[in-house]
Amino acid sequence: MRSGSTRAIIRRAVRMGRVWCVALAACAAAGASGPVRADEIKLATIAPDGSEWMREMRSGAERVRELTDGRVEIRFYPGGVMGNDAQVLRRIRIGQLHGGAFASSGLAERYRALTLYGIPLLFRSLDEVDYVRERLDPKLEAGLEETGFVSLGFSEGGFANLMANEPIRAVEDLQRRKVWVPEGDPLSFMAMEALGLSPVVLPLTDVLTGLQTGLLDVVAASPVAALTLQWHTKVRYRTDFPVAYSMGVLALDARILNAMPADDQRVVRDVMRAAMQRIDRAARADNREAAQVMTDIGVEPVIVNADDVDTWRSTVAGIYPTLRDRPDIDGPLLDELLGMLEDYRSNSGDDSAKPE
Repeated sequence: MRSGSTRAIIRRAVRMGRVWCVALAACAAAGASGPVRADEIKLATIAPDGSEWMREMRSGAERVRELTDGRVEIRFYPGGVMGNDAQVLRRIRIGQLHGGAFASSGLAERYRALTLYGIPLLFRSLDEVDYVRERLDPKLEAGLEETGFVSLGFSEGGFANLMANEPIRAVEDLQRRKVWVPEGDPLSFMAMEALGLSPVVLPLTDVLTGLQTGLLDVVAASPVAALTLQWHTKVRYRTDFPVAYSMGVLALDARILNAMPADDQRVVRDVMRAAMQRIDRAARADNREAAQVMTDIGVEPVIVNADDVDTWRSTVAGIYPTLRDRPDIDGPLLDELLGMLEDYRSNSGDDSAKPE
C-alpha cells in the first residue's frame, strides 16, 4: 500500500473514535453551569469531536430535536478531557451529567452483569459473539434499566489482540514479560494469574508511556484502539487471536428521561438507539480495516500455536467457579451465557471454532 494511502487510513481510524475494548469513559467540562432544563440531556464521551461516532451522535440529536419540535436538546461533552467512568457516574448522581458512553465494565458498580462479555478467552469467534448477543443483550439492557439507567444501545469494540515487540505464539512467550492489565479490570488480572503471568496494572492513559519506557512489554487492544491510541508505533507484532471481547454502552439516567412526555421519551429511545446500531454494525469492518493497516505499516501478524489454545482456554475456564462467587459477577447469568456457548458449539459441530 502506498504511504499516502496508509496515512489516510490511519487518520480515518483515529477519526473513528471507537475505543470501547480498552476504556470508553465519559466526562463533563468543569465549568458547566446554568439551569438544567428537563428537556436538555447532557451526554459525555471520550470520542473526539469530529469523529464518526460524534457525527452519528450529533445527527441523532438533531433528529431528536426535529421530531420533538425543539422540546428535547441533547448536549455533548466529547473528548474525555476530565475523568473516568467512576467520575462520570458521580457527576450523574448529582445531576451535572445525565449519561454518557461507558465501557461495559465502567457500569459494573451499577449492574454487575455487564462485565460478562469481557471475560478473557470466553469467546472463540465473532459468530459466537453474535449468537450470544442476540439472546443476552435484551436481558442486559433490561437489567441495567432496573438500576435506574436506560440503555440507548450497545456497540462492539471488537476482540483485543496481544501486541508486543517479540512474537507471542504461546503462553511461554508471555512469561517473564510485563503484561498490561487495565486498571479496574479484576477479571483480566485473575486470568493472567491463572496462566502463571505477572500482570502490570496501569490506567489507559499511562500505557503509551509504559511502552516507551519499558514498563510494559505486552498490551492487548483491538486494532482500531491500537491505531487510535498510537500504540501501534511502539510494537512490532500483533497476535491474531481473540483474547477478550469489548463492548460499550450509551446509557442515560432514567430520571431525566422519565421527566419527559411519553412521546418524547419514545423519540429519544428510538432515534439514539438507531444511531448506536449503525455504530455497532460499522465497528467490525473498522477493526478489519485497522488490522490490515497495521500489517501494511509493518506490524507483523502472528498466529498462536494451535496446540496451546485449548490449554489457555481450559486454564482460564478453571477460574469460572471463583468468578461465580465474586460480588462483581452475576453468577446465574454467567451460567446462562456458558450454556448458550455450549449450545452453539454443539449445534455448529465444531467445538473449537476458528478465531476470526
